[in-house]
Amino acid sequence: MALTLLLGALLSVSFADAAIQGAMMRGRPGVPKISAIEGTLTSPNGTVLPPITTVYYFDQLIDHDNPSLGTFQQRYWMNWQYYEEGGPIILMTPGETDADGYEGYLTNGTINGLIAQQEQGATVLIEHRFFGYSNPYDNLTSQSLELLTIQQAIDDLVYFTENVDLPMPGGDNVKPDTTPWILIGGSYSGALTSWTMVNKPGVFHAAYASSAVVEAITDYYGYFTPIREYMPQNCSSDVQAVIAYLDQIYFENDTAAIQDLKDAFGLGSLSHDDDFASALQDNLFDWQDMQPDTGPGAMFYEFCDALEVKDGVSAPATGWGLENAIYAWGSFWNTTYYEYVCGDTEVEACLGTYNTSQSYWTNVTVNNANRSWFWMVCNQVGWYQVSPPEGQPAIVSRILQPIYEERQCVNMFPAKFSFPPTPSVGEVDSMYDGWNVNVDRLFFANGLRDPWREATVSADGLNKPNTTTQPIYEGDGFHCSDLLTENGVVDATVYEVQQAGLEYMKMWLA
Repeated sequence: MALTLLLGALLSVSFADAAIQGAMMRGRPGVPKISAIEGTLTSPNGTVLPPITTVYYFDQLIDHDNPSLGTFQQRYWMNWQYYEEGGPIILMTPGETDADGYEGYLTNGTINGLIAQQEQGATVLIEHRFFGYSNPYDNLTSQSLELLTIQQAIDDLVYFTENVDLPMPGGDNVKPDTTPWILIGGSYSGALTSWTMVNKPGVFHAAYASSAVVEAITDYYGYFTPIREYMPQNCSSDVQAVIAYLDQIYFENDTAAIQDLKDAFGLGSLSHDDDFASALQDNLFDWQDMQPDTGPGAMFYEFCDALEVKDGVSAPATGWGLENAIYAWGSFWNTTYYEYVCGDTEVEACLGTYNTSQSYWTNVTVNNANRSWFWMVCNQVGWYQVSPPEGQPAIVSRILQPIYEERQCVNMFPAKFSFPPTPSVGEVDSMYDGWNVNVDRLFFANGLRDPWREATVSADGLNKPNTTTQPIYEGDGFHCSDLLTENGVVDATVYEVQQAGLEYMKMWLA
């Protein structure tokens, strides 16, 4: 399904993750990866601290509705280089991923560490249940995953906060009744931050939510709106031309023309037209890897240059037109992109979604982020990245509707679904307030060029007020740009968002 890994610019994409078979995974709402810094860290009194890659374990409840089931070991990491008695504890989960490799969020290379440095606080990174190696059970079967819900994840954060004895000096005496805790998240974990503040008021003193996808949406065609608006316009024009042509020949049932188009991309052996339409999405998902410091060598820019630059001359805003766009886009797939996405895997095995015997659908071993996230998408949050309604500009084929993604829920979880399910987005938005969130001391940070913008409180037309109790700041950045300190160095609008967040934390902790 089209949600593979929506990783930031600092994270490379493997062939397995890039494959369209997991296209839903490719656009997954996650935070940029930032690894641990090298070198020795010391506390304010000069004590040498353990490496921030040190893993700690917390005995988390398997089921918060049935504590008699016992506990599992939930992994977490910590840094107290700035901590002084009375300072806050800053907690973050990176969300739907193996948290190992995200230890950089404990440092001042991120907003987490900047807040800790400013407020003499400590930073904690906790792994989300059923991701990485924090698993209530030793498999990811449908039966086990019944305990992977938004509410269980919220309850994990609260139970950890109220019961953990942190490994730093005095760490057994920093519960939220004596110490202010700040919850931070980005993307899905940013939404989880907002949902936690709504669902469990009074536990966290304040919160910072970056690119927080607070509104669960089934038909999330808005994902492609910022991409279409901010990508080079000549590239957008030519992509729209190819997509319009694909839709025309598909709805005319011109099978010969469809086969010719597939052949132009080197995908002639791809059996199903919806899988072909999904494959063309993959170039657009590369937008999610962008950050303010992304240079011309990025895959998305290589794609647009392939379409729009001929003999050193760039196309006008209207593009070069359909014939050249098909040739150039197809050539890019043949010479560069297929290998980037699939490696040496053959077409149907890489890009097809109908052979349910493949291990992609049947593997139930732990630390399979695609499978765990699939479960959450199919059951609760949706966010199916599909085509816009008729009459709106489209860079994605109208062949792609929510049923394309929902069918794959049956592929992945046949024991749970006997027919394509509709995720319970209405219930999620009702329980956790979605766009209607109104919580004191909750700071929202968003980016104009973020493909997830339309699920945040900065969605077009929402016009949610920016208040001193629930501030909403938006820079020119991409997805979760404000979480990374370096993005504020290269983009003044991102820096403004970061500084506003720091000022509000200072005020709320005073």
